[in-house]
Amino acid sequence: MPERILIVEDEDKIADVLRDYLASSGYETHRLARGDEVEGWMRHHGADLVLLDVMLPGKSGLDVCKALRLFSGAAIVMVTARVEEIDRLLGLELGADDYICKPFSPREVVARVKAVLRRGRLNQAAGPGERPPLPGGLALDEAGWCATIGGRDLGLTAVEFQLLRVLAAQPGRIYSRDQLMDAMYRDERIVADRTVDSHVKKLRRKIADVLPAQELIHSVYGVGYKLE
Repeated sequence: MPERILIVEDEDKIADVLRDYLASSGYETHRLARGDEVEGWMRHHGADLVLLDVMLPGKSGLDVCKALRLFSGAAIVMVTARVEEIDRLLGLELGADDYICKPFSPREVVARVKAVLRRGRLNQAAGPGERPPLPGGLALDEAGWCATIGGRDLGLTAVEFQLLRVLAAQPGRIYSRDQLMDAMYRDERIVADRTVDSHVKKLRRKIADVLPAQELIHSVYGVGYKLE
């Protein structure tokens, strides 16, 4: 059976384009135009992924996301024209798997949908208590504070290992700089935002020395970083 995508979008033209592109990629689609219709529909029908606009009549996308996470394991991708960082982070902290900013390319949406669903399948295949394989053949030895790719030690500092460990805990999840700083510096010291950027730059360089043809750590403009 094809995977089912629920499109929650009140703008007809955008919804029609998304439906056409997703259907042509083999997905079954359904569209709702109001936020207050989503919970009842999902309880009755269910979906593999919800493309959820933030600004909706009836109920906001953020409130819908929060409600869905109380009973549904469906992947959620937020779609927003509101670019303020707080809206993006709030959506992710409520349980969204990814977000896309308007205006967007329909092909980008299809690619992001495929990536999120693929992560979900990997997590299911791994089984309870098991981790899915990390991108690029990356392996972490938490007892020895050592990260390797293809058996080659990356030579990370303690802070760099902590940073990579957090990103690798949930591949594909977007972490804000604040979240990464909290994980890297547990002694509550005052650290500038750009300190994280500096550590990411060094970490990318060490990964590139071993894996030059593939970028594992991706920047998400205005939010932070993810491993994918």
